[in-house]
Amino acid sequence: MTVFSLHATKKLLDRVSEPVMPPVSEPTTALGNWYGTVLFWRPQVALLVNEATLFPVMMPLAPAATLMARFSNALRRTLEARGVTAEFIESEVAAMADGQWAKTANRSVVGIMNEFSYLAGVYRDHRGLTDLEALAQILAETPCGPLYKRHGSPDRELDAVIAAWMTARASDRSPTRWRRF
Repeated sequence: MTVFSLHATKKLLDRVSEPVMPPVSEPTTALGNWYGTVLFWRPQVALLVNEATLFPVMMPLAPAATLMARFSNALRRTLEARGVTAEFIESEVAAMADGQWAKTANRSVVGIMNEFSYLAGVYRDHRGLTDLEALAQILAETPCGPLYKRHGSPDRELDAVIAAWMTARASDRSPTRWRRF
């Protein structure tokens, strides 16, 4: 069974009205668990942040009851806009078939979501940027304190995770598969 948790703030949990489960300690997706909150824009927006890489995804909140089901498609579009390989995207989207809601548990990620919420509002209000995928791409380039000792920003942290995933996939392949006879 493929499982990951979407840790949601109380504001988001109130809107989705879904049962809250204990968080998944070892998610089976390559990116792992996610965090989410709601931005009270018109229309309302869900901001989702990956726990491991802090990579953001933004999508319309409505209809809130289907947010979990729609999340994998929003992630697909955001990763495609980032230029991520189709092999990784397809693997990750397929692995996200069974997600569950959980309460937030990592204050550091919640702090990053708050910072991203503020920055997204600035980009929207002062620069006129309303495309959610473009906003997510700009937020992904933001240096984040928890990533300083690794890759510095969510986009570079995501690239490192994908590179490690590709290396692991390559080592799983049989060398005879590539021989010419």
